[in-house]
Amino acid sequence: MPIGEICNREVVFATRDTSILETAQLMRRHHVGDLIVVDEKNDKRIPVGIVTDRDIVIEVIAKEADINSLTAGDIMGLELVTTREADGVFETIQLMRLKGVRRMPVVDPHGGLVGIVSVDDLVELLAEEMNELAKLISREQVREAKNRK
Repeated sequence: MPIGEICNREVVFATRDTSILETAQLMRRHHVGDLIVVDEKNDKRIPVGIVTDRDIVIEVIAKEADINSLTAGDIMGLELVTTREADGVFETIQLMRLKGVRRMPVVDPHGGLVGIVSVDDLVELLAEEMNELAKLISREQVREAKNRK
């Protein structure tokens, strides 16, 4: 299954020059713990970084930094890992594990932002699939019991 089929396509984003206060307000307003930092190029949003609520705590609050002097671009992660919407679920999980990331922007073939996938999304998908397998086992047991009478 392509990751593009399960990713969240309603991505909260900001630009590099978005203030830390506005970044935190966007997260609060949209009830998310992260947002994607993008550059606008040729009518596309190209992901260049990610800012998490943890980044704000560790890079701003814990360091007692001046919240008014920092932007999303100042605290975003240095290495952004993305996956293509045509990449498979297993391939994406492997990449997330290899890079040690819990959230990953999903891009189109031209690098434009189309969605985001998180470990939570993948766990939910896999749990649903495991539930279907469990139903199969119990249904087989019922069928066998009926046929053996």
